[in-house]
Amino acid sequence: MLKETAPSITRVAVFTNPTMGPQGLPETAAAARALGLKLQVLTVTAAQIDTGFAEAKRGQAQALLVVPTPFYNLPEVRQRIGKLALQHRLPTMCEEVSYVRDECLLSYGPDFAAMWRRSAVFVDKILKGAKPADLPVEQPIQFDLFVNAATTKALGLTIPPLILARADEVIE
Repeated sequence: MLKETAPSITRVAVFTNPTMGPQGLPETAAAARALGLKLQVLTVTAAQIDTGFAEAKRGQAQALLVVPTPFYNLPEVRQRIGKLALQHRLPTMCEEVSYVRDECLLSYGPDFAAMWRRSAVFVDKILKGAKPADLPVEQPIQFDLFVNAATTKALGLTIPPLILARADEVIE
């Protein structure tokens, strides 16, 4: 979706937190190869966001992918990512809508509200005596796509019609 929205990109910086492990990086690398993109994986703590952007610039990144981590979810960190992404003119893809509200370009990830509602079923079963170890693990089945229209305009991009059609919400 990031490549569709910014079709000229060839180099993508990836922010990943050192405490989170690979977090889908092998799959991300495979997808990047298929799209002809070169990744620059940067291990960046929440306190090193500025340093991460400087490294991305040195690596000639044209876009940014922020790998999901609770350490980046603090409002001040999300806001810093959004502000620096705009300042460095990097279209940015994140997992959760709060990043898009804080000026990142796109987010695509699980519908967390649906996951929380689903977790109530498991809590109910446990309260009725089920052993947690006996309950199945479920993967999310609902995913949301959010687009920040103001960021799109600030970056001089046009939201492709297919992205608009798939978007759950376009944030002005």
